[in-house]
Amino acid sequence: MLTNEVLEEIYQFREAHAKSFNYDVAAMFADWRKRQAESGKHSITLPPKKQPTKSSQSTV
Repeated sequence: MLTNEVLEEIYQFREAHAKSFNYDVAAMFADWRKRQAESGKHSITLPPKKQPTKSSQSTV
């Protein structure tokens, strides 16, 4: 089976991070939020794209 070194590194980091918080999702999420705030980077959330309705779709 092929392995992807980048993915393996990500998996190892995620496992170590989860283990350091005793697999407590709320604590891990709080840590991610804290890291994001400390980084000074802003995330942008775009609104979802509107799906066309059946009446606006053309029939062929």
